[in-house]
Amino acid sequence: MVDRYAAYSKLKLDEPADRVLRITFSNPKSFNSVDGETHSQLTDIWRDIDKDPHINAVIVTGEGKAFSAGGDFELIEEIANDYTMLMRVWKEAKDLVYNIVNCNKPIISAINGPAAGAGLVVGLLADISIAGKAARIVDGHPRLGVAAGDVAAIIWPCCAEWPKRNITF
Repeated sequence: MVDRYAAYSKLKLDEPADRVLRITFSNPKSFNSVDGETHSQLTDIWRDIDKDPHINAVIVTGEGKAFSAGGDFELIEEIANDYTMLMRVWKEAKDLVYNIVNCNKPIISAINGPAAGAGLVVGLLADISIAGKAARIVDGHPRLGVAAGDVAAIIWPCCAEWPKRNITF
């Protein structure tokens, strides 16, 4: 693996095919939950991928039975108790969305189980999102007392119009 990805120790990275980078959420004991360091790395990696002339496409998936459960309980507790951490994570959440959207490499998500929080952002903002039978799309932000976050604010409002326009799947 190219040295440019050595700093991303919290994400499992490999090349399943020539010029294809696979990012795997790899914390299966906690449904691939994301701690503060993983959140930062997940935010930053898209800039490096975009600049990498040796990568033409990206696949994102989760190890085990989940795609990603989103923020782990320690991260959520830190956010609730530390204003500086809250502001850092909010900025990263915004940057995560923009970094994925601005990445000029095709991103394919293989959603193999529950997807929430940062995992949900990556899974749904991918250029191609493939959801397996075990996929569960969950936005837990309202349960934490905050508005639906990240990607939901960008792409879900159109979903409210589907019944009015008789759009079916």
